[in-house]
Amino acid sequence: MAGLLAFVAYSTWRAFAGADYYAAPYVSPFYSPCLAENCESMPAGADWEIVGGWWHLSPALLVLIFPLGFRLTCYYYRKAYYRGFWASPPACAVPEPHRTYSGESRFPLVLQNVHRYFFYAAVLVAGVLTWDAVLGFRDEDGAWGHMGLGTLVLLANVALIWAYTLSCHSCRHIVGGRLKHFSRHPVRYRMWGWVSALNGRHMLLAWASLVSVAVADLYVYLVSSGAFDDPRFF
Repeated sequence: MAGLLAFVAYSTWRAFAGADYYAAPYVSPFYSPCLAENCESMPAGADWEIVGGWWHLSPALLVLIFPLGFRLTCYYYRKAYYRGFWASPPACAVPEPHRTYSGESRFPLVLQNVHRYFFYAAVLVAGVLTWDAVLGFRDEDGAWGHMGLGTLVLLANVALIWAYTLSCHSCRHIVGGRLKHFSRHPVRYRMWGWVSALNGRHMLLAWASLVSVAVADLYVYLVSSGAFDDPRFF
């Protein structure tokens, strides 16, 4: 519960800050893709800014709804905050404290079923973050063939983001669900095996990716605010 509260507090502060989210060539994962009218000026190809037609809000507020929705409806996170914040139930093998229990079959908890749709949005966001990590191999002037500490931070973050996303129960169902005979679908069976192996570590990947996305944002914030310079290896 303390970990979730810390992340909520930090992400809320950063989402409403609307500043210090770009330090050439790095962009914070909280602010990518940058869809607001007031995105910071970035070199061509370094961001996903769409000028005009969007609200004049902090760019993060237009982006975080997708990964946040994916995590809030995630099976593991449901268990974590149901128990941590609602004590429903407080632990395994402990009876549900409410007199009547309808599970997630009634409003508003029935809305948790949109998780499967948030999965597709999460894949798109992970793709954008992958491109941002690739752009980390440039210098401040946009020339390729360079790498800094920030590059490694973004690469580690995107690797954990992909691992968490692909370990999702919805992904496992999409890959191998509704198959009556695995022998007739060897490719999907092999993919289902890979996703199942990740799914067994879903809790670990959920926490690791949560920490990594916060660390990546913090790193970009510190570099952008001038706290220190990004060490360049070559």
